[in-house]
Amino acid sequence: MPWQLGPLEFSNRLILGTGKYPSFDIMQACHQAAAVEMVTLAVRRFDLSAEGEANILHWILPHLRILPNTAGCYTADDAVRVARLAREALQTDWIKLEVIGDPHSLYPDNEATLAAARELVKDKFIVLPYVNADPILAKKLADVGCAAVMPLGSAIGSGQGVQNPSTLQLISETLKPYKIPMIVDAGVGTASDACIAMELGADGVLMNTAVAEARNPVVMAEAMRAAVQAGRLAFEAGRMPHRSTAQASSPLQGIIASTTQHNGAPK
Repeated sequence: MPWQLGPLEFSNRLILGTGKYPSFDIMQACHQAAAVEMVTLAVRRFDLSAEGEANILHWILPHLRILPNTAGCYTADDAVRVARLAREALQTDWIKLEVIGDPHSLYPDNEATLAAARELVKDKFIVLPYVNADPILAKKLADVGCAAVMPLGSAIGSGQGVQNPSTLQLISETLKPYKIPMIVDAGVGTASDACIAMELGADGVLMNTAVAEARNPVVMAEAMRAAVQAGRLAFEAGRMPHRSTAQASSPLQGIIASTTQHNGAPK
């Protein structure tokens, strides 16, 4: 089922990155295996002057929408400057906003991210901010006019999976009145993590390391595609309630009477 992100509709809820792959051709094969429609690209980490096959843009399939990101920025001003550079270089108003607050944890700087988002929205960018999982911050970013909110599932590149399920559910509920998506970004390590994120109500999942560093990246890309689809279907179907006690899965009406008591003694 199509979903809305900014002014566009997409059919695939999985977004992949372009870094850390063993080679550009494997990166391209992963994008194909996952059937993604959007990929993210770190503006500060690719060589604009590279030509031919040395330029990563040569390997990004022409039908894919590129989502430039401000990875490596530590201040709001720096992130805004990189976003404007991306607009000029790639001719796009889309930006994945990242403002890092700590080089060790790589956690986002909430205040700087909000300040940069406010500036970029005024500048007519389609802003997708990568943030800590915080429902209050999510509301502030939605109020500013961001096209989505992208909370982390756990530390970026850690592969620890979804460490904050109840908070992600709160963010999803917070964003419903704004009708903008929640995209879980960072921490996914394997397909079950992506599935869990979607079951919690995420509208999409963005990942890179989980695919790029897999033993077989292309097969993992295919697995992630299936996991995101399965998780979304499960969310839409609605899971059964949690119960503290067992409940028979077969109806008790019309059951043949037992010849023994529950303790095993003859009647």
